[in-house]
Amino acid sequence: MSPLSLVSPPAEPSIDPAGDADTAFARLEVRACEAAARPWIAAHGGYTLASHFQPIVSLAHGRVVGHEALLRASDAEGQPVAPPRFFNVADAHELLWRDRLARTVHAANYARRALAEQWLFLNLHPQVFAQPQASKLDHFIARTAARFGLAPHALVLEVLEDAVRDDADFDAAVALVRGQGGLIALDDFGAGHSNFDRVWRLRPEIVKLDRSLVARSAAEPSARRVVTQMVSLLHECGALVLMEGVETEAEAQFALEADVDLVQGWFFARPQPELVAPDHARASIDKLWLAFGDRWRGDEARYRERVRPYRAAIAEAAAQLAVGRPFDEATQGFRALPRTELCYLLDATGRQIGRNRPGANAALASGAAFAPVHDTRGACWASRPYFRRAMAAVGTVQISRPYRTLHGAHLCETASIAFRCADGTVRVVCGDFS
Repeated sequence: MSPLSLVSPPAEPSIDPAGDADTAFARLEVRACEAAARPWIAAHGGYTLASHFQPIVSLAHGRVVGHEALLRASDAEGQPVAPPRFFNVADAHELLWRDRLARTVHAANYARRALAEQWLFLNLHPQVFAQPQASKLDHFIARTAARFGLAPHALVLEVLEDAVRDDADFDAAVALVRGQGGLIALDDFGAGHSNFDRVWRLRPEIVKLDRSLVARSAAEPSARRVVTQMVSLLHECGALVLMEGVETEAEAQFALEADVDLVQGWFFARPQPELVAPDHARASIDKLWLAFGDRWRGDEARYRERVRPYRAAIAEAAAQLAVGRPFDEATQGFRALPRTELCYLLDATGRQIGRNRPGANAALASGAAFAPVHDTRGACWASRPYFRRAMAAVGTVQISRPYRTLHGAHLCETASIAFRCADGTVRVVCGDFS
């Protein structure tokens, strides 16, 4: 039994590229496929088009929440054809037709086995999204939903991040998608010259992190910190974050650490013609969470042990300063610790009182290249989290997250504590350690 097929547009009469692009979609002779037991395919221009689907998993929910549709094309000899080759056409109308035909095949195949409350992610060719003659993307969503029984809000259109344009056609296309209830996913974020301005302009519901970020983070601890902060910023922009290209257990563990919302990749499932069940990855996800808990508790224990001497020493310095001991004498214990770079004192407004006092690892904070910022007398550090947190909890030691110090090309952490002097004034004593 051969697969069911969608009908390609007739050669005659041709469709005027300057006319209504939605005419092309209307001329697809799509039959009801609710009872179809076999996948749908499409034949066009000597190519055969079929669908594969890769599940998208919510780690928090422990289940599959959607599928990305991926094109599988072959030529007249049955040889695989990469999607870029299939879409490599100069004629704008032909490109539009091929793009819509591929999405229609995907929608038809998805509808055969679609489950309630799941998303269908559909890739959109960047040249198609903002074409003036393609301005009826809202009709595509509406017709797809009506023909295949899919809710408009179940359709997620993926737009490549580097294809986002600052023009009226692009903004109109985004508005039309949302006007019909569809969602926007910004794809390949982090590949090449990524720009948060595109996120702010587009306001995508979902941002997909490029595979290159995942691979680099698995090898470089500093990259892990940057990607984790990137995820936090994207959350603050109002987007869910999807990490794609997760291929190993270590990469899946990093996805948990980075607090992404959704994951996709070979570790959970390879692309395949049929949809997977919602609980497809349950065992793998449960194993990830179990390992995450064990590792998190171990990391916390190691972190507490690492910063314990710095906590104790800065607290002792504050106690001595509160009773009037000189700064050099009061901070001697902290400055003697092996990784301490310097100590300094702030007033209640965050303004530094006096100069920095060097620690045992002062060489790190005295590089000649950073001489312009070495003298910090009178500098205001009121914007620093270590100052604000100390002022919000007087008497409690704070340890900052690692950050790039002004004094060298490396990361440091700051221990800080606010204390009251005998005259009632509040001071904050701080110590940086590498």
